[in-house]
Amino acid sequence: MARQGSVSHDRSKETIEAKARWFQSLPLQDRMDLLCAFTDLALSLNPSLQERPHAQPASGRVQVIRAP
Repeated sequence: MARQGSVSHDRSKETIEAKARWFQSLPLQDRMDLLCAFTDLALSLNPSLQERPHAQPASGRVQVIRAP
């Protein structure tokens, strides 16, 4: 008998890769809605964010490193 998937509510099982797969599975409109919601949240908590200098692009390649 094949094992069926299960639902877990344990945050320790939420890997960054799993979150990325979930986010990539969303339609573009849903991704944009989340971006707007997160931006609104950040600005409501700290309105001075919009007064800061614009971010500068990183030179060269950026590598994300995950601790073992």
